[in-house]
Amino acid sequence: MEFQCLAFEQLNITQLYDIMALRQSVFVVEQNCPYLDADGKDPQGWHLMARATDGGLLAYARLLPAGVSYPEYPSIGRVVSAPQVRGQGAGRVLMQMAIQYCEQLFSNQPIKIGAQTYLLQFYQSFGFQSVGDIYIEDGIPHINMIRPAK
Repeated sequence: MEFQCLAFEQLNITQLYDIMALRQSVFVVEQNCPYLDADGKDPQGWHLMARATDGGLLAYARLLPAGVSYPEYPSIGRVVSAPQVRGQGAGRVLMQMAIQYCEQLFSNQPIKIGAQTYLLQFYQSFGFQSVGDIYIEDGIPHINMIRPAK
């Protein structure tokens, strides 16, 4: 996988289309969760893409500065892997890269995420710790998690 992290205004039309198509195919169609994916936060974020050598988008994460999703924390969200790479470690590599980019882009601040609860152990393996209670977002149980700065 080849990684690229771009600000919204650096994305070309094909990259943006690929991102939106992957997010919608997994979060809306596969998870059967109708919601507005285009939430107005993309223009303020950085977009981490993992591509195959043939250019196909295999995995993606959105990195947002503090003040966009959470007042005091930068965040990682819209973490998604294409079905053809699941179970092969793509999600783990994506999260490692997302954390590295957040540390560089946002001055090594703590990172906050809203994690789907079934992925709790996955995110804990990266140092994220649960905060608060489980809540329902778009019909799916979530919990907020924070990864302390190093």
